[in-house]
Amino acid sequence: MLVGAEYAAAMAIKDGASMTSRARSLRTLWTALGPGLITGAADDDPSGIATYSQAGAQFGFALTWTMFLTLPFMVAIQTISACIGWQTRRGLAWNIAQRLPRPVLCGLVALLVVANTINIAADLAAMGEAVRLVAGGVAVVYALAFGVVCLIAQIIVPYHRYAGYLKFLTLVLLVYVATAFVVHIPWGTVAVSTFVPRLSLDRDFILMIVAVFGTTISPYLFFWQASQEAEESRLSHRRRHQAPPSSPDDFYARIAVDTWIGMTASNLVAFFIIITTAATLNAHGITKIDTAAQAAEALRPIAGELAFALFAAGIIGTGLLAVPVLAASAAYAVAEMLGVRGSLELPARRAVGFYTIVGIATIVGAALTAVRIDPITMLFWTAVINGVVAVPIMVAMMLVISGRAAATGMSGAPTRLNLVLPAWLKVVGWVACALMAVTVALSAWSSL
Repeated sequence: MLVGAEYAAAMAIKDGASMTSRARSLRTLWTALGPGLITGAADDDPSGIATYSQAGAQFGFALTWTMFLTLPFMVAIQTISACIGWQTRRGLAWNIAQRLPRPVLCGLVALLVVANTINIAADLAAMGEAVRLVAGGVAVVYALAFGVVCLIAQIIVPYHRYAGYLKFLTLVLLVYVATAFVVHIPWGTVAVSTFVPRLSLDRDFILMIVAVFGTTISPYLFFWQASQEAEESRLSHRRRHQAPPSSPDDFYARIAVDTWIGMTASNLVAFFIIITTAATLNAHGITKIDTAAQAAEALRPIAGELAFALFAAGIIGTGLLAVPVLAASAAYAVAEMLGVRGSLELPARRAVGFYTIVGIATIVGAALTAVRIDPITMLFWTAVINGVVAVPIMVAMMLVISGRAAATGMSGAPTRLNLVLPAWLKVVGWVACALMAVTVALSAWSSL
């Protein structure tokens, strides 16, 4: 009996050690995740949810393949953005200014601000409508309240804590995975549509592909992740007194893991949104969705209260994550373009100009929710502007990492950026530029 007791105790200790080791590994992985995970989650904002819902409602499972096609291009461009921010400790606008004429940069940043502000309006409107569907009341009031909450949080919470809150908020995306498992999904049909795609030259089909690509690969994500990696780099330098940013570093491995996980999670969630709406809305003849909230409401009589509640909760949660990202990415770009001090880590009194830009973008976006603008019109023009702006920004990013021209270093002296990046990443980055250029061309052709 003693031997048996000793054996049981030994096995218990072993099992406990194994569980502790797994918990430690998960904790290490969670700690390593940051800007890439938050960026990926912000990509599935209420406007994106509306686009993916419309794709599923209108075309069923026919566009599920787009989520896997865009993944490597998303990862490549976001990894490049992150590496630029980490190594230079500056945001994307500052780095692009070293490659493009200032008037061109000003035009691109202006379009980015316009697109982000409209996107904020669409997201806040969807969040307000989602609350109205669940609790009743006035949607505009809820939308304005969400705008104020997001603005106050960005002003009073320093970046190193705010980033942690945003990271935990990314878990809300799991509700869209859960939603897919509370409705009947014909997985065989999904697999065939995903891995044996059927293409069409139908105008509406092409326009939807353009919308999905434009929603998935958006300029505000480039600026956000670059700026957040710059913040992380500055914080890390202050904590550990690292060598100058031009020296070799293990930054790439961390950024690669973070970005792959973030972008994969983003596209998987979008995939589940498409198949959920395809299996419910499209299967019951509902092929027109104007907003994410409308998609949630349409699910209620078909998929039940649980699916509706999960979908609505996801809209609110992703909006709380995306609105600050949209406002801050615009503020980082404008601040760098104007040479104004800007950082979410700084208190408001030390970065008045930066937080003023954050406030204007958020408040104007919130005010637009009170204007009776067709939500589809807002989403359409946001997608058009994002698509047009993405191409030159992506090309400029590729020039930044090419090392063909000298850039002004942190000390003000000329230096050459030599980012240690795999050759495949640069190749895929250029292919992504070509893909987005073709997307914009197709959009123009379809409109004509």
